[in-house]
Amino acid sequence: MAPKARLAAYKVCCNSGCYDSNILAAFDATVVEGVDVILLNVDGVVVQYYLDTIVISAFGANDRGIFVFASTGNDGPGGLTVTNVASWVTTVCAETIDRDFPTDVNLGMERRCLESVCTTDWV
Repeated sequence: MAPKARLAAYKVCCNSGCYDSNILAAFDATVVEGVDVILLNVDGVVVQYYLDTIVISAFGANDRGIFVFASTGNDGPGGLTVTNVASWVTTVCAETIDRDFPTDVNLGMERRCLESVCTTDWV
């Protein structure tokens, strides 16, 4: 646990999609606000690195000492569904699992709830 950690969330997607300008703005905000770790759960199609907004943004963040995690994608399982594979991004995935991991979630203002952080469905 990290008792002095602060959570910062940036919305980069809306009903009409995930725009490169929003992704770039969020990465820029993480640098300005002193974020130490980025967890990005946005995927897309695999393109050349010099055209990939996530790859370029993650490189800049990593160059400034920010550790970047990204999901492998949301379209699996299947061939050619893994994204975010640049060497400066730690790519993570989850698969079906056969157990729950309940944990207390602090909602603030002295409110707490018990939630399962992983379920038997796709995570």
